[in-house]
Amino acid sequence: MAGLKVHIIDFIIIIGSLIVPFFISLKLSGKQNNLSKYFTAGGKLPSWAIGISILATLISSVTFLAYPGEGFSSNWILLVQGLMVPVTLILIIGFVVPLYRKAIKISAYEYFEKRFGFFARLYSSLGFFLAHFSKMGTVFFLIALAFSKMAGFNTSEMIWIIGIIVIFITLLGGIEAVVWLDVFQGFLLVGGGIASLLIIIASTNGGIGTIWDIAVENGKTGFGPYDISFTKLTFLVMVLNGIFYAIQKYGTDQTIIQRYLAAKSDKAAVKASLMGVLLSVPVWALFMFIGTALFAYYHVNPAELPEGIRPDAVFPQFIMTKLPVGVVGLVLAALLAAAISSLDSDLNCLSAICVEDYYIRFKPSSTEKQRMFFSRLIVILAGFASIFIALYYTKIGGEGVLGIIFTLYSIFSGGIAGMFLLGIFTKRANKQGLYVGIAASVLFTAYAVLTSTKFEIGEKSVLLLDFGNFNFTHHKMMLGVYSHVVLFVVAYFASFLFKNKQGTDALTYYGWKKKMAV
Repeated sequence: MAGLKVHIIDFIIIIGSLIVPFFISLKLSGKQNNLSKYFTAGGKLPSWAIGISILATLISSVTFLAYPGEGFSSNWILLVQGLMVPVTLILIIGFVVPLYRKAIKISAYEYFEKRFGFFARLYSSLGFFLAHFSKMGTVFFLIALAFSKMAGFNTSEMIWIIGIIVIFITLLGGIEAVVWLDVFQGFLLVGGGIASLLIIIASTNGGIGTIWDIAVENGKTGFGPYDISFTKLTFLVMVLNGIFYAIQKYGTDQTIIQRYLAAKSDKAAVKASLMGVLLSVPVWALFMFIGTALFAYYHVNPAELPEGIRPDAVFPQFIMTKLPVGVVGLVLAALLAAAISSLDSDLNCLSAICVEDYYIRFKPSSTEKQRMFFSRLIVILAGFASIFIALYYTKIGGEGVLGIIFTLYSIFSGGIAGMFLLGIFTKRANKQGLYVGIAASVLFTAYAVLTSTKFEIGEKSVLLLDFGNFNFTHHKMMLGVYSHVVLFVVAYFASFLFKNKQGTDALTYYGWKKKMAV
């Protein structure tokens, strides 16, 4: 830890924010004696705590740094995705939450098995596992790298420190410790963001009026371009991507659905979900506007910004050079909180998936004690594996493996939101048709990724697969739309080729509606 760039007061604040998780986990460790308590807190948590936990889970340290970078270099177009979440959620959450709370025990993907068979559960849970496992290693690396550059911490040492804390929290305290820690970290995160923005405004001659005028004059406000085009990043692309992001996150993601189960009632779970997303949108907007304000500040004071600095490094630059002692520690602690609140949730949910979707299936006669042992073993193994992935990134600069992991995930887990829509809103769809839809979605996504991704050979950039005029040329964010649409459409019509399975109406919107009418 030699060569620290932070004041001793800031260092104490950061250390204090790392000590709190230990006390929360130790206090709650004695309650974690069965799977229900370990993964859903026995369904006893208050809705307001779950709502803030959802907020903290959605706002990662990547958001903490990336949104100000986007606000500095562009406009607010990336906010469109977040703005579509509450619109979509209001339409589906009222029946999705009670349906899940009645249809599953712990794993979100149990629903897909009941609706379409075991392969659907395997496909969806494996997609979740690959996405979040690879994400954990990435977050470990990025947060450690940020602290290395901003505060002088050693990157590898930070990876180990954060990793051990996350493993400890999840291992001892279960989802209850995760949620209550998220509450603490959520307030820290928002407080750090608000403090930063207020100081940027106070430091800019003319305050908020000057910031707004400069932002408008330089095209830093608005959500455009508004072209009807799918080949570049447009408002329409982000609207469509945001709709499917919301469906996938709130309809199929274990980190969110597990929180539905932790609430005391259906009504409390719906309230928590709405609270989480309605809080997330202004927080996303807060960090985006921090970037806009930074652009205005450095527009007025250009000499203070190092030449050639990357947009995502501007906010860290301001933190370390302009924030007063104490506030620096608060903001860095908030950055750590954003990482930890995302990582501990991922780790708990990965353990839940491994136990519910695999261990219990292959060892149905196992005792509760054996299942608890296995769940904690997964926490340890997955936690250390993510640490080692992050350490590997330090050797290669984060290049190479990271791209491969996300490319493979995008190919083999595409269409899960389409699967959810198929299961919820159609009665005719069956498992045979779904399998055809999954195959079509995987093939389409593979085609789109391979014909639009380049790699370097010497001084040339070459496509992984080149079909000439038939290459995929739309913006890659549209993959977050097309893969789901392809699965839904192909699976629905393919289902007519096979005998329909009866008895699944209760797992659809129509079955829920009929039950509510009684």
